[in-house]
Amino acid sequence: MNASPDDLIWMRRALSQARKALGRTSPNPAVGAAVVRDGILIGEGHTRPTGGPHAEIMALRRAGEAARGATLYVTLEPCSHFGRTPPCADAVLAAGLRRVVVAMPDPNPLVGGNGIRRLRESGIVVDVGLFAEESARVNEAWLTFIRQGRPFTLLKAAMSLDGKIATRTGDSKWISSTVSRAYVHRLRRRMDAVMVGIGTALADDPQLTPRPPGRVRPGYPTRIVVDSHARLPLTSRLFEDLPRFPLLVAVGDAPKERVEALEGRGAQVIAAPGESGRVHLPTLYRELTARQITSVLLEGGGGLAAAALEAGLVDKVTYFIAPRLLGGREALSPLGGEGAETVLQGVPLHGMTVHRSGPDLRVEGYVHPIQAPTLEE
Repeated sequence: MNASPDDLIWMRRALSQARKALGRTSPNPAVGAAVVRDGILIGEGHTRPTGGPHAEIMALRRAGEAARGATLYVTLEPCSHFGRTPPCADAVLAAGLRRVVVAMPDPNPLVGGNGIRRLRESGIVVDVGLFAEESARVNEAWLTFIRQGRPFTLLKAAMSLDGKIATRTGDSKWISSTVSRAYVHRLRRRMDAVMVGIGTALADDPQLTPRPPGRVRPGYPTRIVVDSHARLPLTSRLFEDLPRFPLLVAVGDAPKERVEALEGRGAQVIAAPGESGRVHLPTLYRELTARQITSVLLEGGGGLAAAALEAGLVDKVTYFIAPRLLGGREALSPLGGEGAETVLQGVPLHGMTVHRSGPDLRVEGYVHPIQAPTLEE
């Protein structure tokens, strides 16, 4: 579309609203909207928690009667179906808007361009595609969930400059800076689940909760421990935060009495047996999808990270690199497993970015690049 300078300003405003909703709307997307008339903002809003009003409704309510003849900027196509709330397209039509600018179409088969078509057929000018890639990045988890039918997975690790996540004695506190650790807690608030392997749970005895809790959604994030043989101690700190933060333990070939003991302490146990009694990650992910967990923050350890990569389940990588050298042949690395036989067999990353994080560097890239949907999708 041929965007005017004002279009750029107001869609950026809608995107800023969408970012306010991140981590608070799952399994719905985080959407922002702005209503503008004669170059003046008359209403804006973002998607409320599940079951609450969508972004367009919030913005139109604030605009009131002044919305008639105005322009709506929205980061995702208005829905055209009944879900937990009525169709947003109906509210847009009732408001008497003259024009709607949409960042990206909705790839959900329940919408799939129908909202845009309905508005156009009713005489509203609809422009599509402004800041589509930016909108896709805001909703990268939701887009993956809709398109792939599984949770979006972000692999996170903190390491020294020479690629070690712990010393030869297992000490890892703290490799990354306080700034980097605060960023990880913000990620935990945004994601539906935080997952570690049993090795990390035993070595670090983590809580896996956002700190400080702040405006955390009730019941989020779910903590997940991949624990093939149900070895998680009943004294683990993971049990201290129940039921506020649910705990799932994924097991493979686990003794019945250990499973019953975990359940007795309040954990939910998922059986996902695979080869050699280990957890079969694709089976686990199907269960997470059924529970409408749309995003997973994978925090360790190296064996689980390698298995998730091998299974094609990792979408994005965030590595914190500290200005420190640890060395040691026995020191742990962020990726375990057998590893690639040749350089060309390594996993390529796309869209790489580098940011300062206090004294650290935060390096991010995509295993599976996020593409903005189109009306032809």
